[in-house]
Amino acid sequence: MSITQFNPTTPARRGMTSQDMSEVTTKKPLKSLLKSKKQNAGRNNTGRITVRHRGGGVKRHYRLVNHKLAPGLVATIEEIEYDPNRSARIARVKDQFSQYHYVLADTAMVKGKVIASGEDAPIEAGNRIPLSKIPVGSQIYAIEITPGKGAQLVRSAGTTAQLMAKEGEYAQVRLPSGEVRRFRLEAEATIGTVGNIQHQNVKIGSAGRNRRKGIRPS
Repeated sequence: MSITQFNPTTPARRGMTSQDMSEVTTKKPLKSLLKSKKQNAGRNNTGRITVRHRGGGVKRHYRLVNHKLAPGLVATIEEIEYDPNRSARIARVKDQFSQYHYVLADTAMVKGKVIASGEDAPIEAGNRIPLSKIPVGSQIYAIEITPGKGAQLVRSAGTTAQLMAKEGEYAQVRLPSGEVRRFRLEAEATIGTVGNIQHQNVKIGSAGRNRRKGIRPS
């Protein structure tokens, strides 16, 4: 994925960049995996308006991402989609039972690729496997904290963790922050790196605003 540069038509546009959506294969999400997001209209939990001038706007929908694929599933990637609720891309997959799922898309996922889950899944990027079966030194993401609960760590764009060692019933994993943390060997993780790796390099135009305020870029 590359970064799209804008022409400096305004001070805010100078230095502004945007994501290249060439890896996204469809603009239309699957209706069965959508959920309407409730509009709070600037109100708190008691119903009082705490932020004024909020309301209306376009309806927003949450994509129901499956963070814990059942063991034994073999799914084919049908589309790579944009998700407005997260920095990473999501992949629409269809399993052997003709059921659709949304999963986090990694850098190796393309249309037509087959992914699998469970202890017997091959050691390949995109496959979801227990830590006990993943070789030491592998790059992983979407890690479970509690076995069976689903992925909770390393889910944002461009992130990856590394399986450092296995001792007894625990595995040592180095997280993107540099912290080394222990996880149960039964916990599952996906092999690879979360996609949309250029997300951190996108500039939203703050350089132009700072220039108007007399702030020099560092």
